[in-house]
Amino acid sequence: MYVFMTNGTIDYLQRLRSQYANEHMLLVYDEDNGMLIHETEGTSVFHEPRPYEVLDAVGSFGGTFVVCNNIPVTDEGRPLFEHRFQQRARLIEKEPGFVAIRVLRPLKSDTYVIMTMWENESAFRRWQQSKAYERAHQKRGTEEGIDQQRSIFPRPSYVTTYAVVKEG
Repeated sequence: MYVFMTNGTIDYLQRLRSQYANEHMLLVYDEDNGMLIHETEGTSVFHEPRPYEVLDAVGSFGGTFVVCNNIPVTDEGRPLFEHRFQQRARLIEKEPGFVAIRVLRPLKSDTYVIMTMWENESAFRRWQQSKAYERAHQKRGTEEGIDQQRSIFPRPSYVTTYAVVKEG
């Protein structure tokens, strides 16, 4: 499975989404612009997409709040990074308000995206305060933590958050 992303104005992306109504898409926005996310087994309908291969998927697109952890990884670091995600605790799936997760391998860049979808922003904030979050991130900042593997991260990671544009 693949995920393709493109950015633009909400109006333009809404027209694009309606042009391909049979495709599995989610339209989101932040304070700057919109982003259309296309999940498919096939090819992208976008002219210049950011392409990703889905390494892990739980749940279906939806909710009202999307969080993307954007993590640049060197070519040499990819196997270690992916191995760590294959070994993840899988606790997030049990959290109240959790809708979906996609672990995305970049096909044309070095930045992985860990995308989670939530019923609402408060569900995500509750997850961040939970024991499950603490356990999932317990090695962060320690010698065992992947965040300490400086040689595999060419730049700092960053988080982007989006609200979902309702269809209609």
